[in-house]
Formats: sequence, structure tokens, C-alpha cells
Amino acid sequence: MSIDIRLARIDDRLIHGQITTAWSKQVSINRILVISDEAAANPLRKVLLKQAAPAGIHVNVLSVSRMMEVSKSHILDGEKIAMLFTTPVDVEALVRSGMTFESVNVGGMSFSSGKKMLTNFVSVDDRDVEAFLYLAEQGIELEIRKVPADHRLNLMEALKKQNFI
Repeated sequence: MSIDIRLARIDDRLIHGQITTAWSKQVSINRILVISDEAAANPLRKVLLKQAAPAGIHVNVLSVSRMMEVSKSHILDGEKIAMLFTTPVDVEALVRSGMTFESVNVGGMSFSSGKKMLTNFVSVDDRDVEAFLYLAEQGIELEIRKVPADHRLNLMEALKKQNFI
């Protein structure tokens, strides 16, 4: 049995209001997997992420390598999952390890040094663009949307329009 991924989302805020109110209801999940080496290595952040989850939804915070192991097991059979990432590079690593995704939602990537603004809530650097190109080449739909009711913006078209690729 394959993993029932209802939502794969890149949002460096991870679990926050949009996840707890809009997305979790829209995609009908019972488990959130936070895939982040940084968060998995921080015991306090793990506790806070688990506390931020909606009632009745279990949360696991895993490193990228641990998710690679879990994806090859049957541990998640029967679970309806939202996977949350902070960066497209982590999604790329999982795809290269054999995981499959139909689509990836980009909900927020903060501006920081070395990044360029793609939209008012998505900023990317060259490594992010590289990862997105790889994911697109694998046939994965890449869309930008903060909440389910928003209009879908094709990430690759936005990158081309802004001359990022």
C-alpha cells in the first residue's frame, strides 16, 4: 500500500492557522508529518508543533532521512496525511529516494538574504529554483496557494514570468 498523501505543502511556518483551520478540513487528514531536519533536531520545536495541531490530528516531526525509511515501511498504511516542508530541497530529496507526489502546494517561503521575491509570500534562491525544476521534470504539479479557496498559481509559470528560469 502506498502512503495516502492528501497534501504536500512547502511553508516555512509549518503548522499555523491556515493549516489548522483551512487545509486540514479541506483535505480530510488524520496525521501531519513535518519533514524538517532542523525541527526534528529541536526537542522544544517538536513539542510546540505537536501542540499547534488541530484536535484529533496526530503529528510526527521527522528528519528527511527518517522519512525516507518510513516511506519504505507500512507504518503509515491507513493514515490520511499532510506532509509539511520548509524547503523544496527536502521534497526533492524524498523524490530522489523513490517517494512520489502528484502535486506540491507552496504556501509560504520567507524572504531572507540571497532570496528573490517570486510573490508577496514566496521567495526563492537558486537552490530552491533547482529543486522546483527537478520536481517539475518528474511530472509533479507545483502550485502556489495560501489557502484552499485561493486561485491556483502555477509555480513554474510564475518562475518563467519573473525570469527566474
